Amino acid sequence: MITDLTLIKAGTGVLTKADDGKLDRAALVHLVSAIAGLMDAGHRCLFVSSGAVGSGVSALGLTEYPSDTATRQACAAVGQAKLMQTYSSLFSNFDITVAQVLLTAADLGTPERAGYVSDTLGRLLSEPRILPIINENDSVAVEELKFGDNDMLSVRVAKLAGATRMILLTSVDGLLDPDTHQRIPEVADIDHVFRHVREEKGRFSMGGMASKLAAVKFAVDAGIETHIAHGRHPERLADIVAGKGISTRFLAGKKFL
Repeated sequence: MITDLTLIKAGTGVLTKADDGKLDRAALVHLVSAIAGLMDAGHRCLFVSSGAVGSGVSALGLTEYPSDTATRQACAAVGQAKLMQTYSSLFSNFDITVAQVLLTAADLGTPERAGYVSDTLGRLLSEPRILPIINENDSVAVEELKFGDNDMLSVRVAKLAGATRMILLTSVDGLLDPDTHQRIPEVADIDHVFRHVREEKGRFSMGGMASKLAAVKFAVDAGIETHIAHGRHPERLADIVAGKGISTRFLAGKKFL
């Protein structure tokens, strides 16, 4: 039984360039180095990575997300391969092997199927130099492409795997007070912070703060400490895992639903 498991989720806006949606290799190098540092320190990690559709958008010569599902799925199919190729190359520099785990809602929809996923993740996590990288299977999952994002997927996987904490990496330092524009360092009651939500979606980002807070509600209700942190500063991950650092920390343990 793993007693210290951290799930890290990186959104499309963290992994790709805002102007053209291409993978931001410098950002990926920085993030990979930080995750490798956690693993070197003995932490077990799961990594939920967006970016497949955004990466495929540029490969198909598009300037923004396509409106039709078939083209989005084609972008995901191309982009996921590019994404994993990049991760495999970067993590190999740290003697870390990556494992691709693509999921749809149906894969977690029944206890039997969820059990298979749990067993697979457990076996992968038993190997200290293997990092499971998880994403929605966007090339076939129509509903997930239309309505879903990886925030809720992250929560469901974190709960299934028994994660201690979840860190959602986004484009801000944490949850910001709209009046003072200051980061809120800690939240004990998430219901009191919904007024701070602002829907500001980038061209290549499918999630927003509202979806993150909805995911956080499920996480803290499941006893998982959750953080929202800046994905362009992954060097802060070590401090966040140590209980300090720059993020908004949502305390686990209370029932918010």
